[in-house]
Amino acid sequence: MSVRIRLSRGGSKKRPFYRVVAADQRAPRDGRFIERLGSYNPMLPQDHAERFVINEERVKYWLSQGAEPTERLQKMLSNLGLVKAPVLRNQPQKSAPKAKAQERLKERAEKAAAAAEAAKAAQEAPAAQDVPAAAEAPAAEEASAE
Repeated sequence: MSVRIRLSRGGSKKRPFYRVVAADQRAPRDGRFIERLGSYNPMLPQDHAERFVINEERVKYWLSQGAEPTERLQKMLSNLGLVKAPVLRNQPQKSAPKAKAQERLKERAEKAAAAAEAAKAAQEAPAAQDVPAAAEAPAAEEASAE
């Protein structure tokens, strides 16, 4: 029997309230559970004391028995220091660009880099020509002043 620490939804429509439970992973989400470990009320402000209430001793016990928290609970429990934080990916693997799209992105990046280098070289070339002319101009003014 594989035990999970997960959220069991309660509350009314558009007003969720969750119980944190230890349950057999085959049991329905809101169905049979082994033990209630706490509660989570997302309707309360984040700094409210009653938003996430947990019995840490029992959670530690279940973790020591091999229970696995769901990703959402793993994130919450990591804030309390009970488990390691999960690795969260910004972009799902499924929606990653395919091979042709990645090639097009590389080509665009190369073109943009080449254009930036050309613009930089164009800015440096006139600047290099202006520097000697500017150095000669004060010398010419001094000669005319004498």
